[in-house]
Formats: sequence, C-alpha cells, structure tokens
Amino acid sequence: MKRISIIFLFCMLMASCVKQASWNGPGVNQDFVAVDGVLTSERKAQTITLNHPVNNLNDKAVPVSGATLLIFTADSNWTLTEHPSGSGIYKTPLTFIALPGKTYTLNIYSGSSVFSAKAAMVAGETFSQLVYVQNDKDTLYHIDYVASAFSNTQPAMWEILLDWTGVRGFQNADTSKCKARMLFYTLPTLDVSEIFSPVVEQVSFPRGTQITERRYSLAPQHAEFIREMLLETSWQGGLFPTAAANVTTNLSAGAVGFFGVCALNELSLQVEK
Repeated sequence: MKRISIIFLFCMLMASCVKQASWNGPGVNQDFVAVDGVLTSERKAQTITLNHPVNNLNDKAVPVSGATLLIFTADSNWTLTEHPSGSGIYKTPLTFIALPGKTYTLNIYSGSSVFSAKAAMVAGETFSQLVYVQNDKDTLYHIDYVASAFSNTQPAMWEILLDWTGVRGFQNADTSKCKARMLFYTLPTLDVSEIFSPVVEQVSFPRGTQITERRYSLAPQHAEFIREMLLETSWQGGLFPTAAANVTTNLSAGAVGFFGVCALNELSLQVEK
C-alpha cells in the first residue's frame, strides 16, 4: 500500500512539472487576421477588433488598419469604420440592437484578402443575482458564486463589473485600482482541465461597491470556441493540461477568432453588510 502511495504521489508531481516549450506561432503575416467581435442586444455602436498575429506570446498585438468591414442581414447592412485611426477597432456609425431570428454576416476586406463569417443569436435568459461573502481575515468581500459551470442547454458568458470608486475612503484613490472586471462561463461540457485548473487570484472589494452582472447567451459553436480557448489558456498549468491544438472558428480560411451574436441580460446591485 505504501509503495502504491509513493507511485501515485510521484505521478502527481510529474503531472504538475513545468516544461519549457518553443512557440511556433505563424508570426506577423499581413494577410493573416485575428477577429474579436460580438454583436449584442444592447443598443450601442457595435464593435469588431482586428489584429495580426505576433511572434511571441507576450508581444503587443499588431492592429489590422485600413480594412473595410461590412455587416448585413437579409434586410439591413452596416459599414464599420476604424476609430480611432490605426487602432484596428472598427465600429458601426449608428447604434443598433442585434435581434433574434436574424442571421448576421460579417465580411472583412483587408488588402487583397476577404474573410467572412455568419452568426445568429440564441435567446437570452433571466437569472438570479450572484452571491458575495465577506472575507475571513478582513472586512472586504469577494464573489462566492455566479452560476453553474455546466449547462447542456443554456451556455452563457458572465461579465461581472465591480466599481468602488465612490465608496468612502476610496474617492481619492487610483481609479484603475478601484474597478475590476471578471468573466465566468457556463458551458455544455465539463472538462478535467477545468475542474483541476490553476487557482486564480481572488478579487476583494469593500461594502458599497456597485456590481453590474451581465449574462451573454452563447450559440453552440460560440460556446465550443470559448471552451477551446480556455483549454489553451486559463485551464492550462493545472494537474491535467491538454495538448495544444488549433482553436475552432466560424471565420473563413486565413482568419482566426470568432464572430458572435449574443443576447444580453443585465442586473445591478450594491454590496451591503
């Protein structure tokens, strides 16, 4: 029995070792585009961000500037313009709300290349507010529960915005240190890498903090894209890492990332004792 325990402990230690690996990314290619764009049911100027790949993992993204973007449905179309110039951030000139029951097509014209994707919205859902609790060692609070990590019928992305710039004692503090943004996911799969993922830093905030909780509905392919991204990033480094692989995309060849359409449900609350 003792021998089996030693072997098991050795296997666990080996599984958690860090090994240096070379990065064989595609490098900076002027014809290669990484797309980050989600249309929502919120009335706003909808935004698509384009970048070129980078040579190293921590390099700053290289914007794709001067492209032409067009979003259209069977009865409407919008041409996006880059703002600010040289940023790779493209916005619709007018605010509009993405609607269920419509298929949205994105066309990207960059140099001599054309990329495209199609996406449709899954209906949103109402939800119960998150749970926060007081820390054991001080008077601050932290998020204890947002939503189930698993649902085979209602995948979602959760965006939690914390703001305590107006709380007494913090009015004159650096505003960048009095705000936080957190993301959580409800996905139709439950992976071992997720269960044994690395521990993340806990965000603490004072009484009086304003919390905005947003739920974004996810279409099945969008949920799979997020799952594969997490397997390559946040869920790596735990006891059961996965082998690196290309992340799925709904964009045509030569582009990576994802173009999605999400229904947005939102609620606000204030932290009380």
